[in-house]
Amino acid sequence: MKFGFVAKHRGVWPVRLMCEALGVSRGGFYAWMTRPKSKREQLDEAISPHVYQSFVASDRTYGARRVLMDVLELGYRCGLHKIERLMKAHALPARPKPRAKPTDRGNRSEVTIGSNLLDRQFVADAPNKKWGGRLHLHLDGRGLALCGCSTGSLLPLGCGLVYAKLDDEPACN
Repeated sequence: MKFGFVAKHRGVWPVRLMCEALGVSRGGFYAWMTRPKSKREQLDEAISPHVYQSFVASDRTYGARRVLMDVLELGYRCGLHKIERLMKAHALPARPKPRAKPTDRGNRSEVTIGSNLLDRQFVADAPNKKWGGRLHLHLDGRGLALCGCSTGSLLPLGCGLVYAKLDDEPACN
């Protein structure tokens, strides 16, 4: 890792200075430069294009396990950790599966359903006894959404007050 840093930045700083700063010998660095690649590096270079090709062919959804199956079908011998390491090194993150929506079992307990206190009797005997509000429901791409966008959220009911419907109410977003 240190020798790789020195090799990458030797055009910017002198090799002697970087080797001293990193605590490595210059002779070791030059020996590392002329040394042939290890078997692991050679295998990684051989497998990496196939890992990338399998990942892109899956529309970037395959994880390391499925990519491993594709690489094994090509005849290479490797393990899951190697594929994980190569995918991480080449920044190939798989898209996670979308979370499953909860199933509606249809049964509701009596506790969750609110009681009908007004029973559609909207006229009050005295002020400040009954209050009501207006909710807007609209459909979006994901289903039914509840939107509480009105000019006033709670209004007193009855008591001789008449509320006119506004034609230019703000639309729910």
